[in-house]
Amino acid sequence: MMRLATIAALGAALMFSPAAFAQEEIEAPHQDWSFAGVFGTFDRGSLQRGFQVYNEVCSNCHSMKLLHYRDLGPDGPGGGIGFSDAEVAAIAAQKQVEDGPNDQGEMFRRPGKPQDAFVSPFPNEQAARAANGGAAPPDLSVIVKARGKGLEYLWGEGGPDYVYGILNGFTDAPKGFALPQGKMYNTYFPGHAISMPPPLADSTVKFQDGTKATLAQEAHDVATFLTWAAEPYMEDRKQTGAKAILFLLAMTGVLYGAKRKVWKDVH
Repeated sequence: MMRLATIAALGAALMFSPAAFAQEEIEAPHQDWSFAGVFGTFDRGSLQRGFQVYNEVCSNCHSMKLLHYRDLGPDGPGGGIGFSDAEVAAIAAQKQVEDGPNDQGEMFRRPGKPQDAFVSPFPNEQAARAANGGAAPPDLSVIVKARGKGLEYLWGEGGPDYVYGILNGFTDAPKGFALPQGKMYNTYFPGHAISMPPPLADSTVKFQDGTKATLAQEAHDVATFLTWAAEPYMEDRKQTGAKAILFLLAMTGVLYGAKRKVWKDVH
């Protein structure tokens, strides 16, 4: 009994120690998303603002290798994010893309085109690590799926909340928390010690549509954009699912009526 009591005491001490607290994962609070629920849809204004946040801030460190600039236009998956073909061409042309070889066998750089993949900030993972203190910034193409559980991101939970929480979770480390050198404290990051400094603050960007660029608004919009990037056909899937359910309900009624008519004389 004495040994059991000692083991229990040690377990309790470890459970509430700063080291154990460092490993505790705090789930980010759920936010209201336009795409949540069975009939949820993407807010195109939020998607465009979110792309602006990514393009002006996040793309300095994070790649999105699975996306092409043409995906943002009307012919993109799910109808894109509301940009016209001319706007997509202008966005792509602001980037410099490595191409080649030319007739002399040399690589060269040219303005981007809609068919080009999103330009990555670093040529390879080693360069990304060297520029960020040994920690390679993750690709954001499907970060919402990676941080979600199952298909919960389809309903606006999990991944979108996680992204929003991380961007709003930077704060001073609590007393007794041993924060490694070069790390930042983040409430919602697993282990709480994150290599990324706070990327957003109030007025980090100036939204083209005049929306006030608070930290919360920037985080909400970029999380919306990253959700679209991970699941651009979400609206189509939900619409197809809703139609299938309505069809099955109608067919159930028809079959029930037929059964009643066929078997009405059977006692």
